[in-house]
Amino acid sequence: MINFDFEALRRIGLTPVIANQLYTLTPQTTGSHHVARITEVHRDTVNVHDGKTAFNTRILPRLLLDKDSSDSGLAVGDWVLTESMQHDDYWVTDRMLPITHLTRRSNDGRRQALASNIDTALLVMGLDADFNLRRMERYLALTHAAGVAAVIVLTKADVSSDTATRVAEVEQRLSASVPVIAVNGQSTDAASALAQWMAAGQTLILLGSSGAGKSTLTNTLASSQQQTGGVRASDGRGQHTTTARSLHLCPGGACIIDTPGLRSLQLDVDEAALSASFEDIEALAELCQFRNCSHQSEPGCAVRETVDADRLHNYQKLLREARRHQQSPLDKIADRAKWKVMMRSVKERDRQKRG
Repeated sequence: MINFDFEALRRIGLTPVIANQLYTLTPQTTGSHHVARITEVHRDTVNVHDGKTAFNTRILPRLLLDKDSSDSGLAVGDWVLTESMQHDDYWVTDRMLPITHLTRRSNDGRRQALASNIDTALLVMGLDADFNLRRMERYLALTHAAGVAAVIVLTKADVSSDTATRVAEVEQRLSASVPVIAVNGQSTDAASALAQWMAAGQTLILLGSSGAGKSTLTNTLASSQQQTGGVRASDGRGQHTTTARSLHLCPGGACIIDTPGLRSLQLDVDEAALSASFEDIEALAELCQFRNCSHQSEPGCAVRETVDADRLHNYQKLLREARRHQQSPLDKIADRAKWKVMMRSVKERDRQKRG
């Protein structure tokens, strides 16, 4: 038997689409099950919220195996079924399929789950040494591939002397369909500026580098007490005060997932998804003289003549990364062999020139 209070769960993001999955689930055990949402993920337990109460639960071994071995494992924002066992122990017994799921590639190439069931991603970038348009393009590609709407939030507007210039720079370079908002993360005005994306039942995630002001903004929007820290004076980077992803409830009924700063963001997107996130380049490519134009040195390249050179360079770099991730192990071996042959050829030519 599955028990759930839709009205109570709706305030933490439950939608009719997700709730309909309950009618197709067959619980693995015969006890009484309750619907809850994951707010934090730990090694072998998760914190969940059932719309009324937050509590810690253990994970059934088969789900724990999925969590450790698959990009589709349990993540903050997932909806699950919990069951109360003996001695008041709670267990996660089933997981509902997420509507949206954010993943990235780890340094060893494996997929890593970030969060699930996100409506809007607030891409946070500070108006200080954190300002980096190439990195912002990575985050846009990540959210676009997952089907998540994005809003660029430029923080620390209270200490920036050229906020208007920076906003114009972002708007000129990036897609016009992505809103750009400059805020002081410590001011209640930030909540007003973002109000249209924070309706009851909406789920937002904050993505950005360490020190961008994500936890400060979370505290303002959710009236929470996340620990915050300053940035290093030497390079303006954060010191990773936030160490785990966590979901917070806002007074107006929205949910916000705060995340640690990502030291590196390797995209888990294919070539088609990446191209779609650089829609201006894709549109101009139709006007190039050659259909297979690489936008590097070919004559009659409409992209190279129009698009910002740094944006084009970043697109080509991300495209190479996407193609590498799509390669099979045999393709990677063949590529390494090809480069070894080329390097030996170069060394041989150098040796012959030196006599």
